[in-house]
Amino acid sequence: MPLPKNEYLSEVWKDGIFDNKVVFCTGGAGTICSAQVRAMVHLGANACIIGRNVEKTENMAKDIATARKGAKVLGLGGVDVRKPEALHEAAEKCVEELGAIDFVIAGAAGNFLAPMNQISSNAFKSVMDIDVLGSWNTIKATLPHLLESAAKHKTDGKTPPPKGTGGRIIFVSATLHYAGTPMQSHVSVAKAGVDAMAHAVAIEQGPLGITSNVISPGPIGGTEGMARLSRTDNAQESMKNVPLGRFGTVKEIADATVYLFSDAGNYVNGEILVVDGGAWHTSTIGGGSWKYPDFLLSQESVTGVKGGKKAKL
Repeated sequence: MPLPKNEYLSEVWKDGIFDNKVVFCTGGAGTICSAQVRAMVHLGANACIIGRNVEKTENMAKDIATARKGAKVLGLGGVDVRKPEALHEAAEKCVEELGAIDFVIAGAAGNFLAPMNQISSNAFKSVMDIDVLGSWNTIKATLPHLLESAAKHKTDGKTPPPKGTGGRIIFVSATLHYAGTPMQSHVSVAKAGVDAMAHAVAIEQGPLGITSNVISPGPIGGTEGMARLSRTDNAQESMKNVPLGRFGTVKEIADATVYLFSDAGNYVNGEILVVDGGAWHTSTIGGGSWKYPDFLLSQESVTGVKGGKKAKL
């Protein structure tokens, strides 16, 4: 059964604005990235989502395809973003099956809560490889196709592009490194690298028509990220750190995605769009679940979250 539109897309967007376009998304089976892709598909795009888990990725592709009658959504599982050859093969298959790559979402990521003394070098490297190297491999694999799309869909900012937009990439990042976040040293370093990469792409590829931007989600309810970074029994306390007084929704990340990929985002390049209700200005990880600095000084391991990891140096 198709997911109700109001769960992944606002009513303000005009149907068909991404007709005959193709979006390529790593981490596409995740809760946030799948909503981003679903919104694009609803508005006319076809899609190719990439993931490591074959069954999860293929099932999500079928589910996303219900967003629009006649939509084509490929689910390419068994693809490790840390391996450039795997991403090149996925990009080529996407173009072969769907005809192009007009938009890219680099969304593959890894995360867990742990203080520095419990993170091994291998664990740190794993996060860097997935987030930073994975984003690099994504842009390398898709850049030739993005350049082709950008050349076809140039705009002067005065008149609507005759064939819509194209040649755009969004990197999914985070706000953890803005003010510093306890127990997130590994991801903070990785996401800072992702932000820098997005800026480099904007500067180098902007003259060729490509736009490169970042979306940094804050606490988004019902997502894998929240399950890994905050205790479910502490939700009300966590919300107190969000100026708007609530968690965000995947729809609000999807709307930001549509904006940057649409005609409305033509002149936005090299920017970081934070979608967090103002949370990064006030919050600490877990919303008070682990008191700073007491928890760090205790040398305890994080419990009560999904995917907890205990690794010694």
